[in-house]
Amino acid sequence: MSAHICGDYKTSYKEDMVLFQTRASKFWIVVFMIALYVLPPFLDNYVLYVCNMIGIAVIGALGLNILTGFTGQISLGHGAFLGIGAYASAYLVMDLGLPFFIALPCAGIITALFGMVFGIPSLRLKGLYLAIATLAAQFIIEYLMVHLEGITNGVLGKMVDFPSCFGFSFDTDLKYFYLVITLAVIATMASKNIVRTRPGRAFIAIRDQYISAEVMGVNLFKYKLMAFAFSSFLAGIAGSLWAHYVTIITPEHFTIGVSIEYLAMIIIGGMGHIIGSIFGAIFMVLLPEMLRVLSGALSGHFPMIVNLFAAIKEGVFGLIIIGFLVYEPDGMAHRWQMIKAYWKLWPFSY
Repeated sequence: MSAHICGDYKTSYKEDMVLFQTRASKFWIVVFMIALYVLPPFLDNYVLYVCNMIGIAVIGALGLNILTGFTGQISLGHGAFLGIGAYASAYLVMDLGLPFFIALPCAGIITALFGMVFGIPSLRLKGLYLAIATLAAQFIIEYLMVHLEGITNGVLGKMVDFPSCFGFSFDTDLKYFYLVITLAVIATMASKNIVRTRPGRAFIAIRDQYISAEVMGVNLFKYKLMAFAFSSFLAGIAGSLWAHYVTIITPEHFTIGVSIEYLAMIIIGGMGHIIGSIFGAIFMVLLPEMLRVLSGALSGHFPMIVNLFAAIKEGVFGLIIIGFLVYEPDGMAHRWQMIKAYWKLWPFSY
């Protein structure tokens, strides 16, 4: 009886590795999944649009968190990898006529190959030097997106159709929501499980003590490339979904600013935590929407605020990142863990 009151104890390694360890967690995840698929028809198009953008951002943030949060390989080129996935999917569907559900994984694989190529310097470089190398990858890919006009249509942009399958088109916000959220759930489960496997533990070992990991027999080059490949694959999937949702893509959509946004997602959400990717994506997608609503509400009293919206957005964005780095360096995921720990042992939470 005391074990149930004071904590949740495990008697084997297998029990400790179970994904949902308590009946309560299983119950609430089932409730959450039911709500996720039942409630959307009652939401308006704007809310569904925001939810779709959050779902796409979650997939991209999961990939970057695996690379940076779990493996310790900082990347400033994630936005460019989203662009590769977007253009690859658009070219395969619009120019080669492949079905979307074939083009989607192909776009992820193509992006993974690019990620592995640009991940090769990670064996020799780390820290700021690796960040500069990935920044160079960002600029190289941006250059290719502008100048490979036969594939990307250059600065004019490329038109993309909504996804379709056997005559069924995902041409509304509601239909696209079910596609995005299903893939986001799959990506979340895949990411959660990969960090519990041998490669995932190798990622964490490389992040924490790469020299000790190498001495223990961890192949640094193999697992670093694997992390880049998995991260880029999810980025490619996110880029493909984004392209087919907005239906027009240009190189301006995948700049260094996008890479910094995704890096901010995992910093704010919590690096090294799967749920941190979700929290960070939700926060970073909702932030500009909340600022837009606030500026609209104040525009009647302060007309100039509409013109200053872009500057205000960037300023608030920077202040929030600084605030999290100073006051919550482990991100929202750590705060969530503290809240759960408090209620798990309540009223003996001291």
